[in-house]
Amino acid sequence: MLLNPTFLKLNKIPLLLVLLSFLFYGTFAYDLVRTDYTKLIILYSALFVLFYKLVQHFKSNTQFLTYLAFGFRAVFILAIPNLSQDFYRFIWDGRMILEGINPYLFTVESFISQGNFPVAEAQALRAGMGALNASHFTNYPPINQLCFTIAALFAGKSILGSVFVMRLLIIAADFGTLHFGKALLEKLNIPIYNIFWYILNPFIIIELTGNLHFEGVMIFFLVWSLYLLYIGKWQFAALVLALSISVKLIPLIFLPLFFQWFMKRNDKNKETSTVLNFTRLIVFYAIIIMTTLLLFVPFYSSEFIHNYSKTVALWFQNFEFNGSIYYIAREIGFLFRGYNEIAIIGTVTPILVILFVLIITFFRRNRTPIALITAMLLVLSFYYFTTTTVHPWYLATLLILSVFTKYKFPLVWSFVIILSYLAYVNLNKADKSENLWLITLEYAVVYGVFIWEVFIKKAPKLEA
Repeated sequence: MLLNPTFLKLNKIPLLLVLLSFLFYGTFAYDLVRTDYTKLIILYSALFVLFYKLVQHFKSNTQFLTYLAFGFRAVFILAIPNLSQDFYRFIWDGRMILEGINPYLFTVESFISQGNFPVAEAQALRAGMGALNASHFTNYPPINQLCFTIAALFAGKSILGSVFVMRLLIIAADFGTLHFGKALLEKLNIPIYNIFWYILNPFIIIELTGNLHFEGVMIFFLVWSLYLLYIGKWQFAALVLALSISVKLIPLIFLPLFFQWFMKRNDKNKETSTVLNFTRLIVFYAIIIMTTLLLFVPFYSSEFIHNYSKTVALWFQNFEFNGSIYYIAREIGFLFRGYNEIAIIGTVTPILVILFVLIITFFRRNRTPIALITAMLLVLSFYYFTTTTVHPWYLATLLILSVFTKYKFPLVWSFVIILSYLAYVNLNKADKSENLWLITLEYAVVYGVFIWEVFIKKAPKLEA
C-alpha cells in the first residue's frame, strides 16, 4: 500500500507531514534538553499540529495510522529520556531486586552515603535520579517493579540497555491498548479512529515511549479490563484491573463507580436479581483486592507498610507541581496565615475527592459502558483539578478515557501541558519556583474548554 503510486500521488502533502513528523521526533529524541524551552515549545507545537492533521486526513485508513504509531515510537528506541529523570530510579529498583534486596526497605541515599554500591553503575544512577528521588523510598507497585526487573535481567550493566528493554515493554503495552481500544470502540459504535487521538498523540509518544513512564502499561490493563467487563467476563476483568492497580495505584479511585454497573437489574425477579448482582459486585471487589495484595506479598514486612504509606503521603502533603485549585488555596493560606498550608490542604483534598466519588457513584447513572467511562473521566478530572501535584504524564489516563466519550478537554490539556515544563527554566537559578503566569494560562485554557463542554455546550448524551 505504501508503495502504491496512486496512494503516493493522492497523499503528497500528508506524506510530507509524515516526513516532517519523523524529523521533529528525531530532533526531540536526540537533540533537545528540557531547559531549552523555546526549542521544546516549538517542536512540541509543530508535532501536535502535524498529529492533528494526520489523524484527520487518514482517519479512514487506520492501518496506515498504525504504521505511523509504530514508526514514530521506533525513533526513540535508542534515546536516553530527556524530560524526566525517573527512569534512573526504575533501573535502580530492578537491579536491587535481582540482587535479592527489597527496594521498598531502603533509600538510594542510605547506600551511597556510606560508600556502598549494591548495583552496577550505582553512582551514575544516583547522579541521574537526583538528590530528592534518592532520599525517598520507592513508591512503584509490584507489576511496575516486575518491568524494572525484566530490564535488569536483560541489561543489568548498561543504562542504555535497560532503557531499551523498558521502552520495548511500554511500546508493547501501547499496542495492546490499541488492540483492545479499537475492539471496545467497535462494540460501542464509536468511530475506531478515535483511539488514535491517544496512540498517535505526541504527548503519549514523548511521555510514555520517550520518557519511559509506565502509565502506558497501567492503561493497557485498564482498557483490557473495561473490554472484558463489557463482554461479560467480569471475573477476568477484575483480575486484569488488579494488574492495572499494581502498575500505578490511580485506578483505585474508580472502584466505587462499578457499584451501579453491577447493581443494574436485568431479571424479571427483581429481588433475585438484586441479590445476585450484589454477590457479583462483592466477588468483583474481592478478586481485585486479593490479587493486588497477593502481588505485594513478596515485598511484605512491617517496614514496607511504614515506608510505602509514608512515601504515598508525600504526594498529598509535601510535593507540589503544576497545581490549579491547590495553588489558589495555597495563596489564600499565605495571605491569611503567612506560610504554606500544604499539610492542611493536602489532608482536606483527599476527603473532597472521596466525597465527589461517592456523589458520582450514587447520584449519577453509571449503568452503561459510556456512562461508566464518563464517570471515571469526571472523577479523575476532579482529582487532578484539586491535587497538589500534576506531572504531565498523569494526563495519559484522562486522555484514554476521553477517547470513549465526547469530551475533548483532555486532548486540549495534552497540548497545553507542555507549559508545565517551563518550570525547568529556573532549574539552574536561585529561584526554582514555577512561573504562575504560565500555569494560569495552562489552566485558563483547560478550564475554559471543560466548562464549555460540561456545563454550557454539554457533551451529547451517549450514556442514554
